[in-house]
Amino acid sequence: MSHGLAGLLAGLAATLRAQPAPAAEPALEPLVVTGSVAELRAFDAPYAIGTVDEEALRAGGWLVDLSESLAAVPGLSVLHRGNHAQDLQVSSRGFGARAGFGVRGLRLYTDGIPATMPDGSGQVSHFDLLGAQRVEVLRGPFSALYGHGSGGVIALVSAPVRERRAEAGVVIGSHGARQLRGRYEAPLDERWDLRATASAFETDGFRPHAGARRLLGNLRLGWHDGADRMVVHAHALHQKADDPLGLTRAQYEDDPGQTTPQALDFDTRKTTRQRQLGAQWRREHGGVLSETALTAYLGQREVQQWLAVPPAAQANPTHSGGVIDLDRRYHGLDARAVWRFASVRWVAGIAWEHQRDRRKGYENHAGSGAGQRLGVAGALRRNEVNAADTTDLYTQAEVDLGERVVATLGLRAGRLRQRSDDRFLANGDDSGHARFRYANPVAGLLWRATPQWNLYASVGRGFEAPTLNELAYRGDGSGGFNDTLDPQRSRQLELGAKWRAPDSAAGLDVALFRAETRDELAVRTNTGGRSSYANVGRTVRQGAELALHWRWQRTLQARLALTWLDATYRDAFLACDGAPCTEPTVPVAPGNRIAGTTPRSAWLELAWRPGHGHELAAEWRAQGRTAVDDVNSDFAAGYGVLALRSRVRLGGASGPELFARIDNLFDRRHVGSVIVNEGNRRYFEPGAPRRWTLGLSWPL
Repeated sequence: MSHGLAGLLAGLAATLRAQPAPAAEPALEPLVVTGSVAELRAFDAPYAIGTVDEEALRAGGWLVDLSESLAAVPGLSVLHRGNHAQDLQVSSRGFGARAGFGVRGLRLYTDGIPATMPDGSGQVSHFDLLGAQRVEVLRGPFSALYGHGSGGVIALVSAPVRERRAEAGVVIGSHGARQLRGRYEAPLDERWDLRATASAFETDGFRPHAGARRLLGNLRLGWHDGADRMVVHAHALHQKADDPLGLTRAQYEDDPGQTTPQALDFDTRKTTRQRQLGAQWRREHGGVLSETALTAYLGQREVQQWLAVPPAAQANPTHSGGVIDLDRRYHGLDARAVWRFASVRWVAGIAWEHQRDRRKGYENHAGSGAGQRLGVAGALRRNEVNAADTTDLYTQAEVDLGERVVATLGLRAGRLRQRSDDRFLANGDDSGHARFRYANPVAGLLWRATPQWNLYASVGRGFEAPTLNELAYRGDGSGGFNDTLDPQRSRQLELGAKWRAPDSAAGLDVALFRAETRDELAVRTNTGGRSSYANVGRTVRQGAELALHWRWQRTLQARLALTWLDATYRDAFLACDGAPCTEPTVPVAPGNRIAGTTPRSAWLELAWRPGHGHELAAEWRAQGRTAVDDVNSDFAAGYGVLALRSRVRLGGASGPELFARIDNLFDRRHVGSVIVNEGNRRYFEPGAPRRWTLGLSWPL
C-alpha cells in the first residue's frame, strides 16, 4: 500500500507542476480574541499566543482531534494516546502533565463556551474542527484571567457564515479507519444564517481491542439586526471505544503492538454521550460603552467505563468497583461590558458556572467460581452526588502610554465550592465539602520598538484547585472529602519578542518563561481502589519557546516550533511505588523531573503551495525523553517521526479536493504518550506505526 501511495504522490506532484502558479498574496497577521479586551493582532499581544488556522487544521486530514495540528504551537504538548477511550494528553509549559485522563490545568473553550468544568476537569472530544475558523492557544500568566487553571487556554473559534457552501467528504486509512463527513452553511435571509456539520468516524485501531466509533453533529445559527448579534450553538456526541490499556516496560520491549491481557479479560471500554446548547448575544453601542455581551450554556455528559480491576481487589469493603457510571449536568452564564476611551479599553464581567455529577460505581464481574463473568456490571459499590460551582468577577484594561507603549492590567477573583453527598454508606460516609477563594492579578507591558519589532513582559499569579476526583478520598483511608488538600498556586513571569518582515513573508516569536509553584498536587496513596492526593511542595517550570514562519520564492513556506522546558521538583517528598500503596515510602529527590514532561520538542513543516488549492508538504515531529513517574524510575525514549502529505484540486479552485497523507514514514517504534504514575506500571502507550490516509471532499 505504501508503494501505491508513493506513486500517487508522484502523480499529484506532476499534476501540480502542470498548473500555472498565481501571484502569491501577502500573508495576513492572524487576529485573536483570547486574552484581550477586543480583537487584536497576535503580533500586538503582550503574551505568547499561537493560532492554527482552518487550512492548518484541515492538513491533519481526519479533523478528529487537536493532536493532528497543534504540534505547530510551541510550549504546548497535545499527544494522542492511540486510545480513543481516553482523551488527549494535553499540557502547556508542564502544567496539566499529571492528568491520567481528561485535561487538567488548562482552560478550554469553544466559541466562548467553556469545555472546562468548574472543578477544573475538561474534555475536547466534542470540538467541531470541521466548522472551525481557527484555534487560539494562550500560554503563560494571562491564562489567569479565565479562571482557576495554571497552564493556558485553548479556544476554538468557529468560522462565520458568509455564503452558501455545501461539502461532503470521505476518508479512509490504515487499521480500518474510515470517515464520512458533511458541511452545509448558508445565509437564510438578511438576518439569519445557518451552518450544520456532521461526521461519522470508525477505526479498528493499530492494537488489538482498540477500535472506536464516533458520531458528532454540530449546528450554528446566527442572527444580526443592526447593532445586535446572536449566535446559537448546539452539538451532540456519541462515542464508543475499546480501551487497550497501557503496557509495562517488558511488554513494550517485547511487542509495542500488543494489548495487555487484562484489557481482553475485562473487555475494557468506554461509552460517552454529550449534548450541549449555548448562545451568545452581543450589542454594539457605539459610544464610551462600546459593547455588551451575554453568554449562556447548558449541557449533559454521560460516561460508562469498564476498568480492568481484579475481583480480589474489589473485595476490599471500601472499593468503589470496576465500572464507572457518570451522569454530569452543567450550565453557566457570563455577562460583560466593554468601554472605550481615548487611550483606554476596559472590560468588566461576571461569570457563574455549575456542575452536578451523579456518580455510581459497580463491580465489573458477576457470579463466582467457574461461572464468573468478567466485564459486566455487577453489584453497586458507589452512589454519590458531586457538585461544584464557581462565581467570578473579572476586569481587564489596556492603556496606551504614548504611541509605542501599551500596558495591560487584569484581575480575576472568585470562589469555588465543591461538595459530595454519599448515598452508599456500606463502606463509610464519604460526604464532605471544600471551599476555595482566589484573586489572580496579571500585568503586561508591550513596547513597539519598531514597526517590525514588539517586545513585551508579563507577570501573573495562577491558582489551580484540586478536582472533585482528587478531593474524593483522604490519604489516611478515613471517610469524607480530603479537606487537608490545598490548591496549588503559581507566580509566573514571561519575556518575549515578536518580529514580522515588512512584507509579512516571515515572522519570529520568542518567549522566555518561569513559573514557581507551591503546594504542587500529586498522588499520595493508591489502595482499595481509592487514589488520594497530597500537596508535595514547590516546583519550577522554566524554559524557552520559538515559533518561526518564512515564505520564500512565492510558493515555498517553512514553519518551525521549538520548545525547551525544565520542569522539576524543588522539595523532596515521598511517593508510592506501585499499587496497592497505603503509605508513600519512596523518596522523590529535589531536581526530579515532573512526570509526563519532556525537556525538548520540535516541529518543522516544509510546504510547496503553487496555488489553486494544491500542496505538497513534509512534517517532522520530535521530542525528548519523558518521565513516567515522579520518582523518575523510567523514561519513554525520545523520538522523531516524519510525515508527508499532498492535496490537489480537481477541475479548478472550486472543484473536488483529493488529499493523501503518510504518517511515521519510516515506521519508527516510539511511545506516543505515558500514563503518569500508573499504579500497575503500565506506563507506556505506543505510538502508531506507519499509516496512510486518503480522502476526497467535493462541493455540492
